[in-house]
Amino acid sequence: MLAKRIIPCLDIKNGQTVKGVKFVEIKEVGDPVELGALYAEQGADELVFLDITASHEGRKTFVDLVKRIARNINIPFTVGGGISELSDADALLNAGADKISVNSSAVRNPHLINELAQNFGSQFVVAAIDAKHEQGDDWVVTVNGGRIPTDKRLFSWARECEDRGAGEILFTSMDHDGVKQGFANNALAKLSDNLNIPIIASGGAGKMEHFKDVFTIGKADAGLAASIFHFKEIGIPDLKAYLNNEQIPIRI
Repeated sequence: MLAKRIIPCLDIKNGQTVKGVKFVEIKEVGDPVELGALYAEQGADELVFLDITASHEGRKTFVDLVKRIARNINIPFTVGGGISELSDADALLNAGADKISVNSSAVRNPHLINELAQNFGSQFVVAAIDAKHEQGDDWVVTVNGGRIPTDKRLFSWARECEDRGAGEILFTSMDHDGVKQGFANNALAKLSDNLNIPIIASGGAGKMEHFKDVFTIGKADAGLAASIFHFKEIGIPDLKAYLNNEQIPIRI
């Protein structure tokens, strides 16, 4: 069985790492390069850097920051935010990013996923989906950091992303984000059952048990979190030791 991955996520605003609750209240937590290097040293499997202002304010992700990250960090990292055409992705991959993540831009222009996959390969393309639970199995896909609901639904859109060439799905539950009560395990398990590509779970991590649950009940391939790592509520070495003890396949 493939090892499960622990992925700290760094939301970037104006060059600084920030963390909000349900995507609204924003607090600064530090320099993204320093934080990323610290997480790599502590045993993180990968990192995700998201420019959370890029889509909203029409800004491009800062290529210079990605170059600094690449110089200082020795684990794979994904960059997202403001990638709306091939040239954006090309600049970021050339700057040293290992993968690129598309979200709002792919919802508006689904063919972007095909173009990215055809030009760079599926293994470089992460489709990020922010969705809000309505009722039953109904999850509404949102754009612009959860601000705008769309007519797309989580399960059909995730399937379409895979069909168009995405190599991974990064699913954030807007209902669980920042509230630390656990991941959206039922929806994650359904995604995992429906798709053939890895699922990264995001939104809801508050304690170590939540990671165990997301890998067992939620069937996720990777667990992503931000504030619990940024505010040192859970240490990555402790988390990995706990998961290993719980018989979850993990790289120690």
